Amino acid sequence: MHYSPFRHINSIFWKGHPIQLTFFLTRKCNARCSFCFYLSDTDKKGDERGELALDEIKKISSSMGKLLWLAFSGGEIFLREDIVEIARVFYTNNRPSIILLPTNGLMTNVIRERVDSILQCCPKSTVVVKLSIEGTEKIHDSIRGTGSFQNTMSTYEALGELTHRYPNFELGINTVFLSENQDQMDELMEFVNSLDRIKTHTVSLIRGDVSDNDLKKVDMKKYLETINKLDSNLKRKSSSTYRFQGAKLKAAQDIVQRRIIYDTVLQKKQIIPCYAGKLNLVLTEAGDIYPCESFTKKMGNVRDSGYDMAKIVKSPEAQQILKAIKEESCFCTHECYLMTNILFNPRVYPTLLKEYIQLMKS
Repeated sequence: MHYSPFRHINSIFWKGHPIQLTFFLTRKCNARCSFCFYLSDTDKKGDERGELALDEIKKISSSMGKLLWLAFSGGEIFLREDIVEIARVFYTNNRPSIILLPTNGLMTNVIRERVDSILQCCPKSTVVVKLSIEGTEKIHDSIRGTGSFQNTMSTYEALGELTHRYPNFELGINTVFLSENQDQMDELMEFVNSLDRIKTHTVSLIRGDVSDNDLKKVDMKKYLETINKLDSNLKRKSSSTYRFQGAKLKAAQDIVQRRIIYDTVLQKKQIIPCYAGKLNLVLTEAGDIYPCESFTKKMGNVRDSGYDMAKIVKSPEAQQILKAIKEESCFCTHECYLMTNILFNPRVYPTLLKEYIQLMKS
């Protein structure tokens, strides 16, 4: 029996502690993608103490409550040799319903071995690996480097073998929507739908400060066409959904989320209230805590607070940031945060319910 995502239902009414953590494990990466907002962030390289060690991570984890969503990020997360031990720590202390492992898929053997080990030590969490694919081979390699597509597909094959062995394992693909691949999205979606071991295909709109700003010159009409096709594919069942409990609800949330992202870009304002810093936190490899991935408002550093996350969240600095988020109504298109904003906002439920019913009928 898996940890149910519905055990956090009380957070709808009482947003007292974070239930979603994005942990940037490392800045190290074996790729240099021009659309990466994290590696291009030259102002925040961490501190001289370096990456958080496993003993430090244990203290941080022990100071937190149960998690709905634990997302590792980077850099390339599988470059952390202790990633299995890190996952085990959070699994033991925080019982995350979902553990998200995004990867560029370039290190096939390492990734397969470490995913297998994580699945063994986290049997009650749904473990989701998202492979990054930005297009069919020619487009993908032009964006991520020659040979990267075949490497990622080799990782797909290797991980695909695990989907039958572990019922808590979900394999998906994430694509960053860029000016460079926006004209080939139909071809890519058809390709992804042909991969029988892929359970979800998410498309993330490029965001943040990137090294090549031309990639951000996307045509929002083409983005709308893409998300409409993703929605249609779900309802026609030409694309799959996750296997875990509540998967159809998650698919309905994805549909609502993509439309909110589209409206946010067009209207340039916050469409629904944001729970960043309340239900969501970002932890960097150097121990900095932020309410979200904008990285403009730091709440503190765990090394300066005795590794006590609750102490940071309740600090005057954090409260000022939460006040600013509410009063200034900042807005972004970060998919993971919009997920929480939708699932824990009763005002969105009529729209969410409508999409959920359509998915159940299809």
